[in-house]
Amino acid sequence: MSTITRRIFAILSFAPFLVGASLAQAAPADTKASVEPEESDVLTIDPPKPTWFYVDGGWDMPGTSIFDGETGKMKGMVETRRLADMAIDPRGQYYYVAETIWSKGDRGTRQDMVTVYDSRTLNLVTEIPLPGRILIGSRKNNFIVSDDGKTGYIYDFSPTSGVNIVDLAKKKFTAAIELPGCASLMPNPGVGFSALCSDGSLATVAIKGAKGDISHSAPFFDATNDPIFDNFAYDRKKKQSVFLTYTGQIYTAQISATPTIAAPFSIQAAAGVRTGDPKPLDVNWYPGGRQPMALHRATGMLFVLMHKGEYWSHKAPGEEVWQVDVVAQKVVKRFTLKDPMGNIEVSQTDKPLLYMNNEKSEVLVLDVTTGEEKHKIERAGNSSITVAEAY
Repeated sequence: MSTITRRIFAILSFAPFLVGASLAQAAPADTKASVEPEESDVLTIDPPKPTWFYVDGGWDMPGTSIFDGETGKMKGMVETRRLADMAIDPRGQYYYVAETIWSKGDRGTRQDMVTVYDSRTLNLVTEIPLPGRILIGSRKNNFIVSDDGKTGYIYDFSPTSGVNIVDLAKKKFTAAIELPGCASLMPNPGVGFSALCSDGSLATVAIKGAKGDISHSAPFFDATNDPIFDNFAYDRKKKQSVFLTYTGQIYTAQISATPTIAAPFSIQAAAGVRTGDPKPLDVNWYPGGRQPMALHRATGMLFVLMHKGEYWSHKAPGEEVWQVDVVAQKVVKRFTLKDPMGNIEVSQTDKPLLYMNNEKSEVLVLDVTTGEEKHKIERAGNSSITVAEAY
């Protein structure tokens, strides 16, 4: 080793001791380090508002994100596992989640339950165990809440299709009712609930204690050749449901102990184009998407995702949104979309906003009156969308 190399090595080796000594001299002996005490706090949010919308994360994220449609900002997240079904307490106090979990993640002991969260803190309130085997899958009408918020109805499949009934006020399971061949639930105030059936009828279940008296309407749609989309709309103020079939037929049903179903009309004919039909290899405008329609209840305006394709292309996302006046049976406006969208909802406000998302988890917020794009939110979720109503 050369003389110069030895000197450099000696300086570098001694440098830490010089620095340490220097720091020791710089620090006064009687000075004590001051540490700021940590303070924790818990934030809260408002109860659900009519401008808010809720986006299920699907397979991308384990939760349902809450957004404000006016600002485009995220407010919070409700814990929902993949394919869970969420419902909002009509009084705005709770978020309810019908879900299935396993003790070891994807195996082990199966647990079916309704999980209750406080709407202000998003904290867990309780879990309501359910018997049987509930059928989840981000279907909005698999899990519904009565108009008064006191009862929950959860679709079940154990071993046949049925419905679990939960007392949401007392937070406990009350009854299980078999309902063979029927699904897609809607409240029936003062009676119980109703459901769509595979024979084309509308079933009505009158709840009497732990039992239900089941009656059926006459068949009104062809479940084999022209099924109804399961994400239909229910208007609790008008006590009315609006249904949409794969070919584009729109039905309205007045829900009561003996429901009445009006004659349908074609959305294509309402737009002045050829009526949709189930004929193969026939390209036309058809509704499609996972959640293809949304109803603005105060005005009776129906917003439908439409695409060009053949029949049975009902899963294809929408290239346009058609605004339908249900009473007048007329398409009053058509919105062309820059990107195809698979789910749609509309705010229940005086100046409605459309909420849509796609497989890329992008959420689009559109002003219905002007057609203006107000917000585009990335990584917001790609599954079903729910809106809050006025409380």
